[in-house]
Amino acid sequence: MAHRIAHVLVAGAAALLAGCDAPAATSEPIFLSGRAVEPDGDSLFAVTAGDAGALLIYDASGRVRDTLGLGLLRNPVHVQLQGDAWYVSDLEDGAPVVVVLGRDGTLRRRVPLAGIATQPHQFAVLADGAIVVEGSAGSLVAVREDSVSTFAVVEIGKRPSLVTGAGGGVLHAIPDQTITLYNGFGNIRWRVEWPWAESAFVSAIGEDSRGRIHFIAGVARDNTFVAYSMTPGTGEVVWWSEPQRGASFEVSRLGKLSPAEDPWATP
Repeated sequence: MAHRIAHVLVAGAAALLAGCDAPAATSEPIFLSGRAVEPDGDSLFAVTAGDAGALLIYDASGRVRDTLGLGLLRNPVHVQLQGDAWYVSDLEDGAPVVVVLGRDGTLRRRVPLAGIATQPHQFAVLADGAIVVEGSAGSLVAVREDSVSTFAVVEIGKRPSLVTGAGGGVLHAIPDQTITLYNGFGNIRWRVEWPWAESAFVSAIGEDSRGRIHFIAGVARDNTFVAYSMTPGTGEVVWWSEPQRGASFEVSRLGKLSPAEDPWATP
């Protein structure tokens, strides 16, 4: 893939920063050990630690400020902050579940997804707390405490799909086919064709504190990872990193992608 730099994105980001007086970190983590990082404002960042069964909260300096979910989480992978709660994907006896924690780590509830979600660890949370997952028969479904309803009708891919919250709605990526951003009512904001070759295995999607959408892909033939960024308004891929052996990346305020090194610890 020929590399290019989207100067218009840089100019737009610079203009946005010019009108902001509050100090902010020059960069923020977006993937740590291949796991998407969930921002809490522009100064705190959350990422799951599967081996520890916990949710780690980092500050902008890379220091762990808090460890949540110990004794409550077993194998967490994906996390999304919605309102005053953390939504964390997990497995219970091999079945998918979303564990809802308060800001202080107290257990709010567990949402079992066995028989509903076709893919574990792939979900998005809407503003009203509904959890959107890919269901059977080609649909995204919204799971609420008292109901399960169709959110959107989708295609079925040959490889497992990815689902995450982005832009206040739901991002649904079907490998080798399409990537679609839905608003909170299930209407399509934009849809783009899958931009990567079959040799690239996309394993996670994240959204940074400025609303930019990021993908991480592994390339088996040379055992490397590459991070990509999409514009939230159109889904165009405008930034990408150099291939590297590690699966940890950070993004600068102007959009440059680079390896996430110290002080970020490996979860």
